[in-house]
Amino acid sequence: MINRIKISTGSPWEPIVGYSRAIRCGNVIEVAGTTAMKDGAVVGKDDAYAQTKYILEVIQAALEQLGSSMSDVVRTRMFVTDISRWEEIGKAHGEFFKEIRPVATMVEVKSLIEADLLVEIEAQAIVEE
Repeated sequence: MINRIKISTGSPWEPIVGYSRAIRCGNVIEVAGTTAMKDGAVVGKDDAYAQTKYILEVIQAALEQLGSSMSDVVRTRMFVTDISRWEEIGKAHGEFFKEIRPVATMVEVKSLIEADLLVEIEAQAIVEE
């Protein structure tokens, strides 16, 4: 059995749904879909750039707790509620990943778990053991 190291953010949804913010199994780290929620409120309401930046900061913190960094990210998946705002989202993503350039997917979805959320991002990192 692979040893799993789990990171939790204390989100009220984690125990209800049964998930972790991030899990490290060996040299692979998976970060769950992350939104711009802090203490039950949306960060950057109606600001796709601000939401994306906040999300990537949360992802960065989770990776660091697991002994990794953004430079280890090999894939991101971005779920957005309005694809016409891709440049705002892409700008924030580029600020974190301009030199790293992981593979990335951005798709439009009908909605996210909270009406004011515009972006949700997943990440995968591979670290040296």
